[in-house]
Amino acid sequence: MSQTEEIKKIENGCITMPKGFQAAGLRAGIKPGKTNKDMALVISAVPCAAAGVFTRNLVKAAPVQWDSAMLQKNGVAQAVVINSGIANACTGEEGYRNVQTTAECVAKEFGIQTEQVMVMSTGVIGQPLPMDIICQGVGKLHQALGNDEQSGHDAAEAILTTDTHAKEIAVSFELNGTPVKMAGMCKGSGMIHPNMGTMLGIITTDAMISQPLLNQALKELVEDTFNMVSVDGDTSTNDSVIVLANGQAENTVVKEEGPAYEVFKQALKEVMTFLAQNIAGDGEGATRLLEATAIHASSKEQAKILAKAIITSNLTKAAVFGMDANWGRILCAMGYSGADFDPEQVDIQISSENGTVKLVENGKAAEYDEAFATKVLSPKKVTVLADMKQGEASATAWGCDLTYDYVKINADYRS
Repeated sequence: MSQTEEIKKIENGCITMPKGFQAAGLRAGIKPGKTNKDMALVISAVPCAAAGVFTRNLVKAAPVQWDSAMLQKNGVAQAVVINSGIANACTGEEGYRNVQTTAECVAKEFGIQTEQVMVMSTGVIGQPLPMDIICQGVGKLHQALGNDEQSGHDAAEAILTTDTHAKEIAVSFELNGTPVKMAGMCKGSGMIHPNMGTMLGIITTDAMISQPLLNQALKELVEDTFNMVSVDGDTSTNDSVIVLANGQAENTVVKEEGPAYEVFKQALKEVMTFLAQNIAGDGEGATRLLEATAIHASSKEQAKILAKAIITSNLTKAAVFGMDANWGRILCAMGYSGADFDPEQVDIQISSENGTVKLVENGKAAEYDEAFATKVLSPKKVTVLADMKQGEASATAWGCDLTYDYVKINADYRS
């Protein structure tokens, strides 16, 4: 049995499904309006081996600074508290103090260590957090805490901003014969670009794995998952992905590379890929998920550059929205990407649930039916495959189409 077959997706999966995790999501009063949930908490019964990856933007939000410092110092976390509506970015010393105060509120409420509380924020940049609401919200979250599906779904909903739906997954697998679960939730819709975006992700597992290996797996896999996503070309100040492993499954500890580590890593990859694809497909105003794969490239790095160039091209994204098989835009984007290839050797095809059509053969227009190509471009997911005919390397990136609604949403974001 392959590693992939050993990993099963759980129906209605949510962040609370691994043993020992609870969650809550509710309206604390940070966002305007009367109904939107805006605060969430995920907590483990015991301290967890923890790892995180964060934005490469030089402008880092206060919670990013706190989380990265705490994880680098300890590699241990027990809770993650998240607010939506205000990013707590570009808020100076006050912003960092507010993160620490938030962590202290959670630590006091639950009797855990302040340094083991991770904090995440998403929303408008430049505004201070309303700390009276935040601290009151922590108490409300404690009262609402649960390990049931609804509690997990509430948490996933509470972290959203311009997202149209919650993004959640849970899987089950075995490590050395012991049943283990892993779950993830994330938010992300706009200000999304390779090297992370305005994206928050939390992954929980009851697996027992050493912190160094957990950190290694996360940092390797992020390069082929979250860092291969782009919605609009903007890399955010707040993006963070944190993985918590509490060991409650009581499997034989995974402390070295080998078969058990590979199974764990494959499960983590499935969770991260699912979440990355859902972020791309839920891009602000998007109507289609755009997937691009470069195959037979000279190197992995070249393949990544080419795949990203396709899904980040505004002209290509607009063509996908208009269901226009304007392959010249795809080849043009590949040409200015900086990758080294022979344009006269490239084949390009598009595919979807409606079929496949080759648009380019050896750098020139192939014979195809425009009406059929439009039909292929009409479903919710469209894939572009570029065959470079250079080597054996490949890479996949995910984006979305560019619509009128993207401009409408971002022209009116703060209101």
